[in-house]
Amino acid sequence: MLITHDTRCALDTVVDLVNTAPENDTVADGLADVAALAEFVGKNKVSDVGALSELDLAAVRRVRGRFAEVFTAPDPASAAMVINDLIAAAGTTPRLTNHDGYDWHVHYFAPGASVADHLAADCGMALSFFVVAGEQERLRRCEAPDCRRAFVDLSRNRSRRYCDSRTCGNRLHVAAYRARRKEAAG
Repeated sequence: MLITHDTRCALDTVVDLVNTAPENDTVADGLADVAALAEFVGKNKVSDVGALSELDLAAVRRVRGRFAEVFTAPDPASAAMVINDLIAAAGTTPRLTNHDGYDWHVHYFAPGASVADHLAADCGMALSFFVVAGEQERLRRCEAPDCRRAFVDLSRNRSRRYCDSRTCGNRLHVAAYRARRKEAAG
């Protein structure tokens, strides 16, 4: 599957957005306030965003919740329904643009759109490409028992199971190794 630069950026952004949601009551919300939203926008280089407000924060949190549904959708039809709702509500307006040193690419949000509509349109379209290509199963949640972070499995054979092989994957492999050693010694 060919993934263009702007699609990859949108995928990274939607994964980062979904992962700002607290996994349980003991974890703080990654979008706790407008300052955190501004940091998220800056970190992900979300372009064409004006001054942010509490209304933007609430709207982005709602969009985040809908995107989380896509990563747990049981089938392509369910994922498509959520993505279609997000894209339609954003008032998608595809347009070619070249800015900030990037060559021509497509923005799906209307000029002057809110940050929530911007994210819904661009990230929704990036996710839609996976559904169209029959690759919805690549939109996953980490299989580590204590982690449910979202990720996009871009491995060649669709075998990635953990959000980060160095933390979740390695931790589980070490635990399994220690359990085997303990069993062999006992």
